[in-house]
Amino acid sequence: MASWSFEMSMAVPPEPLGVGIRMPSNMGADEFDRQWAHFLASFGFPGPDLVLWAPDQGGRVWTARLQPDAFARLCPCFDTLSLAQHLAHWPGLEPGDSLLREVWLALLCAPQRIVFDSIEDLESHLRVRCHIARAAEKTALAFKTTAAAERPEAFWHHQDDVGFLLQTEADLIDALMAATQPERTGRLYDFSCYRATEYVILMGLAQEAQAWSPQVYERLQATAKQRCIKSGLFHEVFLIEYGSAEAPIPARYYVPGDRVWFKNPDEPSSNASGYEGSWVIYMGGGLFSNFWQRDRPFTLDHKALEVFHWRHGLYFDEAGEPQINEHIVEARVAATQADAAQRTQVLAQMSRYRDPTGVYQEGGCIDSSREFPRPLARISLD
Repeated sequence: MASWSFEMSMAVPPEPLGVGIRMPSNMGADEFDRQWAHFLASFGFPGPDLVLWAPDQGGRVWTARLQPDAFARLCPCFDTLSLAQHLAHWPGLEPGDSLLREVWLALLCAPQRIVFDSIEDLESHLRVRCHIARAAEKTALAFKTTAAAERPEAFWHHQDDVGFLLQTEADLIDALMAATQPERTGRLYDFSCYRATEYVILMGLAQEAQAWSPQVYERLQATAKQRCIKSGLFHEVFLIEYGSAEAPIPARYYVPGDRVWFKNPDEPSSNASGYEGSWVIYMGGGLFSNFWQRDRPFTLDHKALEVFHWRHGLYFDEAGEPQINEHIVEARVAATQADAAQRTQVLAQMSRYRDPTGVYQEGGCIDSSREFPRPLARISLD
């Protein structure tokens, strides 16, 4: 049985469907209730409970979602981009991990119900998302659209037709940090945005495994020394995708730790290598990762403007290959930001859901789906 499943509908529901939690077969109802009460209390919310909690499927699956008034105040119309700001002003909130709270409440607003095998499964998922968001915030890289040629040699070695493998004596988390966090080595390493998200996601999973499941951590580490799991295989092994063109995720619904794709809807500039679109991590607080300038993370609007103006930076090099002049793009973004009417027009266009792969018609840059990590116990490395 999958560690979670989805209840998908063609239309966005008027209220969130939240999360479902299976009561383990070896656990009684009283023990389950006590565990759930302790879990809720850990978030430090005062007064009446924010969470609607009800049994389903004969009492073996319980559904949790944000109660209507809290939903309207914190995530109106499934917009989670201001959730952290709203939480910061929530009266009587006890000191605690603000990012963890944001992840939890965003999941309680889920438009498609996500079902976990246990409360422990849910707790692990929350921690992994926080690890990913924090790793994305620390990541700084050099942009390279072709296959990256370098990683810190003390931790990685390259094998032709395979990719970068972990050195025999290297620790996986240390190696991931050395490749993505320049404080570790004093330099930036070349990455594409897609490969960068893989390293950041694997970091989050590895940190959770090291703390809570050492055997899984050893399996992750051993695999990294033997195989390079990347691209489509990385998606299949480590990630779950939710939402689709038929049942899209609301355009402003994001949970910290999500991997997000923004499509370039302009066909000519999308032919420039690396500018087909942009893969980022949602870090919470309304901000998306900027691996090339980590001190300048993107808002949703800024990211949409950047992708739109790629078309204006298009040129062809001496070999006739399409390239993008980032200086022109940056100047055009600034000009659009300063022109309220143009900004409104561009954002209205880019805020549409993207066209299908290979289609360039009336779509914008917004994807209909998000991606997040599988539970550690359900990752198959065979």
